[in-house]
Amino acid sequence: MITVSEVSISFGGSVLFKNVDLLFQGGNCYGIIGANGAGKSTFLKILCGELEPTSGVVSISEGERMSVLKQDHFAYEEYTVLDTVIMGNKRLYDIMKEKDALYAKEDFTDEDGNRASELEGEFAELNGWEAESDVSKLIQGLGLDESILYSEMSSLAGNEKVKVLLAQCLFGKPDIILMDEPTNHLDIDAIAWLEEFLSEYEGTVLVVSHDRHFLNNVCTHIVDIDYGKIKMYVGNYEFWYESSQLIQNMMNNQKKKNEEKIKELQLFIQRFSANKSKSKQATSRKKLIEKLTVDELPASKRKYPYIGFDMEREVGKDVLSVSGISKTIDGEKLLNNVSFTVGKDDKIAFIGESEIAITTLFKILMGEMEPDEGEYKWGVTTSVSYFPKDNSEFFNGCTMSIVDWMRQYTKDETETYLRGFLGRMLFSGDDVYKPVDVLSGGEKVRCMFARMMLYGSNVLVLDRPTNHLDLESITAVNNGLSAFKSNILFASHDHEIIQTVANRIIEITADGVIDREGDYEDYVEWRKTSGLGKLIL
Repeated sequence: MITVSEVSISFGGSVLFKNVDLLFQGGNCYGIIGANGAGKSTFLKILCGELEPTSGVVSISEGERMSVLKQDHFAYEEYTVLDTVIMGNKRLYDIMKEKDALYAKEDFTDEDGNRASELEGEFAELNGWEAESDVSKLIQGLGLDESILYSEMSSLAGNEKVKVLLAQCLFGKPDIILMDEPTNHLDIDAIAWLEEFLSEYEGTVLVVSHDRHFLNNVCTHIVDIDYGKIKMYVGNYEFWYESSQLIQNMMNNQKKKNEEKIKELQLFIQRFSANKSKSKQATSRKKLIEKLTVDELPASKRKYPYIGFDMEREVGKDVLSVSGISKTIDGEKLLNNVSFTVGKDDKIAFIGESEIAITTLFKILMGEMEPDEGEYKWGVTTSVSYFPKDNSEFFNGCTMSIVDWMRQYTKDETETYLRGFLGRMLFSGDDVYKPVDVLSGGEKVRCMFARMMLYGSNVLVLDRPTNHLDLESITAVNNGLSAFKSNILFASHDHEIIQTVANRIIEITADGVIDREGDYEDYVEWRKTSGLGKLIL
């Protein structure tokens, strides 16, 4: 259990959050959310003792062990995978090393024997005899082969190191687990395993994540950092988001009677508490939600951008045909005989182990790169807007203001018209005069979406559009794509966007494509039963 009492933190006279009073209890998983820069990672650092608060106290129940997911993937290069994972329980690792040193001595004394006996007793209490077996289970659960246990960390690929450090965080049944973006670089099977692990975990979990699907599956509570305050709410991210939007809409509509507001909110609570779920966490959440009162629901002040696409004309029957496209770059064959046809109502998610292959395909379709073999043809009624994975060419070295930058892409160059689009992207007042080359990654992405919205296209092609975005902007992207009434071809790391937007999945493979209609979770299940192995977004 973690108790946070009157905690405040400030940097250079600027207060990040203040007077925070929270209690984190065992058996619950707390999702920490907030806009970029709100202080999510800072809050975790305060909880684990890495950073001292400006004022206030954080206390942990006596005897409880805290484990923190490490972010430095190169910190254990000279250690074996086995040792790296066991280091997750520092006391156990120290005992093992001291034992080894004692038994290696040539002049083993009676005093050494007594010390060894003490260590063996503590070693057994900490389940040291099962340590290697436990490490093996964690490693295999995350999709790695147990044969790597005695390999040095320096020999592993980057995504393998991520999994080992996650195993380190989970090792030895810690009482408290703190994780910052644990699903980054994990394949879908590893994420599913982690979700199941946390659902059965009896300790206290605090997790920062932009993965809404993950937050929905594991969280019993949402901890919202918003406008200098930190508040805790019962439920997963979906419940928090929908209830906060409902409250906000009602607060903005004063014509409704209070009784009607309360009735609608109560019906909303009942609908969520009736949701079925297999996990222990969700069962606990259901009981908590049933006890909620209207006053305990969130009323966030956070602003969401508006992303919506209006078509100037509908697309015709012929949208796109791709026939036998192949492409080799730097000796690596990225695309091999790729063929498919896009129908009028298709919203297609492109997935595969190679992000570069998908980006290459999109560049070919947009005329930015020539295929080595094959051809493609867009329908005569199509107009296409493209969101590239790398937007640097649009901004690097460009000293134009945001509003002048937007003028390049529209016939209506009036400032009033352009401010309307920029306002939807949360650029208001003098913000529109900022030079675009100093914008943050998230601000540049919002500019790219404003640019796309100007075109009125009937086909959207998007390559990893949520990179650099916070949860609010990711949700806005999801809503905009779900509402679009025409064709979308896209690639994304976001499980929720793929699941809610796509009605067809195309996987780029070494032999061509796997092409199936249906949503993403249906595809995942089909792939498992087909024995095709791990799935990479």
